[in-house]
Amino acid sequence: MMAFRQIFQRRPAHHTPHHYDTIPEDVHDQYYHAEDHFESPELIRDMILGISDGLTVPFALSAGLSSMGKSHLVITGGLAELISGAISMGLGGYLSAKSEAEHYNAERRREEWEVANCLEAEIQEIYDIMSPYGLDKDALAPVIEKFKSDPQKFVDFMMKFELNLEKPNPSRSWQSAMTIGFSYFVAGLIPLIPYFFIDDVLIGLYVSSLVTLVCLLIFGYLKAVFTSPEKAWWGAIQTALVGGIAAAASYGGVWLIENRD
Repeated sequence: MMAFRQIFQRRPAHHTPHHYDTIPEDVHDQYYHAEDHFESPELIRDMILGISDGLTVPFALSAGLSSMGKSHLVITGGLAELISGAISMGLGGYLSAKSEAEHYNAERRREEWEVANCLEAEIQEIYDIMSPYGLDKDALAPVIEKFKSDPQKFVDFMMKFELNLEKPNPSRSWQSAMTIGFSYFVAGLIPLIPYFFIDDVLIGLYVSSLVTLVCLLIFGYLKAVFTSPEKAWWGAIQTALVGGIAAAASYGGVWLIENRD
């Protein structure tokens, strides 16, 4: 789109205004199209991770504890797991993002050394990267000269196109920790809420299971809409099935231990 606009706005050295300085509306409408992309894919990924585990793990734990027949035990154990799980998940997200940043910085230092000390080899790598796109040495000659005059841009190019690494956001580690931890905590409250209002632990389990499974279906559907829309319903069923199996296994395991005699 930008290249098309520049073609219409290109003008001679001694310029007088002409009608082609602006793009006619009908031409603009013909070539314009909206491109919808994720603005923050890392944020979406962290939220999915936190909500997915938050709906599944506390649900399975509360189902298992409910087999012991005491609502206060489900609430106490569930809240303890929820707090520790949110902290653990957040810490895991922080360390993961921190490791990504450290890996990027280490690779960039190595690439900077190679550009400074192995220039011809790095130039050959550019030829190798771009040759599948039909760009030969003659076509790339101006680009190579530009990169030679700006080593940091040279390194930027190699980081993106050779190593497929994007510069991480400096605050990414804390954002990841807070997003995952908060998402886990909020989602994990859902299976526990019925036990706060229902004294009968078995009825509480039924209500908790129904509410959580509905939430898992909705979450699975929405997640699949963003990742693979054609399989949205299967994604919903799959997510609910995993949560249901985990809860049933937890309930059955605790029940067997309690009634082993």
